Amino acid sequence: MEQQTHYFFAVKIPQKTKTIIKTHLEKLKIKIPFHRWVHPEDLHITLAFLGFAPPESLVKAEGNVKEAIRDLEPFQLQINRLGIFGKENNPRVFWADTIERNELQLLRRKVFTACEQAGFQLETRPFRSHITLARKWAGEERFDKELLNVWDELQTEPLSFVARDVVLYQTHLQKNPKYEEKAVFSLD
Repeated sequence: MEQQTHYFFAVKIPQKTKTIIKTHLEKLKIKIPFHRWVHPEDLHITLAFLGFAPPESLVKAEGNVKEAIRDLEPFQLQINRLGIFGKENNPRVFWADTIERNELQLLRRKVFTACEQAGFQLETRPFRSHITLARKWAGEERFDKELLNVWDELQTEPLSFVARDVVLYQTHLQKNPKYEEKAVFSLD
């Protein structure tokens, strides 16, 4: 049975930053057990998850996003700390967040609105800027929030990068890396 593919718009993480995070992930895997770790090439910050997208709606969303962000400029982001989603003792998602930036909030609002105007019904939870690192807690013991402090040991100075591109990704669940760039929209 063929699975329907999904699409989403995201901030692209620069290759240099992915390489640094990849080194950190190797150390994190030893200290913090999760079932599925994200391939370093798949690291991103989701702006709008579309799910299944009929071709005509996808084309409309691409055009809307391109127009909506055409006046925005690249901006600096800084990875701040580690965190989790789900139950505190058995988290489902392990992530790194970025320090709050108005530019990122504006970009997200513009992309989100552009996708809604293309006919997509999107997630309504408040936006939380994050880079998913792993999924599904695998520890024999309950998750200890003190494990989240390991980022400070790995990254002694701030890990900053410039957000330059919004990418439309297509998901391929049976591949690794899972995400394929379908369109890139530069912020300059």
